[in-house]
Amino acid sequence: MKPPSAAELERRKIVSINAETVTDVTSTDYPGHYPGEDHVWDLETFRSGLRIEFHKNEPLEASFSVIGVDASIANAFRRIMIADVPTLAIETVFINNNTSVIQDEVLAHRLGLIPFKGGREGLHTFLKWKKKPAEGTDDNNLFDYNTVMLSLNVECTHNEDAAEGETDPNKLYRHASVYARDIVYEPIGRQGQYFSGDDIIAPVNPDILIAKLRPGQCIDLTMHMHKGVGSDHAKFSPVATASYRLLPTIDILKPILGPDAEKFARCFPRGVIALDKVTRQEAAQEGSGYEGHEGELKAVVADPMRDTVSRECLRHAEFEDKVKLGRRRDHFIYLIESSGQWDSDAIFLESIAHFKEKARKIEQQVINMVR
Repeated sequence: MKPPSAAELERRKIVSINAETVTDVTSTDYPGHYPGEDHVWDLETFRSGLRIEFHKNEPLEASFSVIGVDASIANAFRRIMIADVPTLAIETVFINNNTSVIQDEVLAHRLGLIPFKGGREGLHTFLKWKKKPAEGTDDNNLFDYNTVMLSLNVECTHNEDAAEGETDPNKLYRHASVYARDIVYEPIGRQGQYFSGDDIIAPVNPDILIAKLRPGQCIDLTMHMHKGVGSDHAKFSPVATASYRLLPTIDILKPILGPDAEKFARCFPRGVIALDKVTRQEAAQEGSGYEGHEGELKAVVADPMRDTVSRECLRHAEFEDKVKLGRRRDHFIYLIESSGQWDSDAIFLESIAHFKEKARKIEQQVINMVR
């Protein structure tokens, strides 16, 4: 067969968005392969088609595009970020005294969901996985390299310095509200070498509310924190959000001018469609559709990435056959919101390392199976 044309290659990359349906959504049995065509995998071809573009990169939030991969690869990165990147979380709570209105098991659950941060070297190099004790033994396998100890000891008392007639509990009492900053880290063994100063283990957000107390009530407990992954429990997941969407495509097939252009722009989120004036060159070009409209406003696509693909423009008769909507099936826009233990971009880089390790293990298993 003749190699596919550029137009055919472009068509294969687009999922069509119609007024009532979505078409061209199915892929082939082997992504990127078509009958009668040679699509043997080649590293240089893959490398030339792969691009990663960052749109926003902040410690707690990152947005970037991965271009040139199949949906299975893009989704693998997302699932690894959610379930396989390790963090620390409170696993065991030993309650000595709890006279607050919160039940022991609810209090323990709230403590387990508080994200903690610490020195990168200590968290990712020094601390190891805690192994489950052998069945029938009392050995808990608690060491400085697999267990972090914390304590919380707070009692609510009257504030003698409160103004007469004060009604705010936070001013009327001391420790009326128990926050994450009240949790105290107790280093053991060699942990002091890795977790001190700016690298000390502490809650990501010190203002997380744990409980409210009144005079005579107290909370006294100790906690063990271990390393874990999100596939074991959601409290270990390093991300608050890890999602992706396909890049929207907006093709204006026929000129949209004047008041119609302004209405067309209002059909999209702000910034997606811009209004430009028809230039003299465009008005003079035969067959452009702009003949005799020099100086009038025309609709142009400014930033399709802002579009939410609401299909609002397809509801109006004046835009029929003038616009075509779609999504590019090999352009994935990620949004990563870190819960604080990892920088948002570092989570993605760590997911790549985990993906490579999984591929290496599968390769070895295939080799063993062939042998």
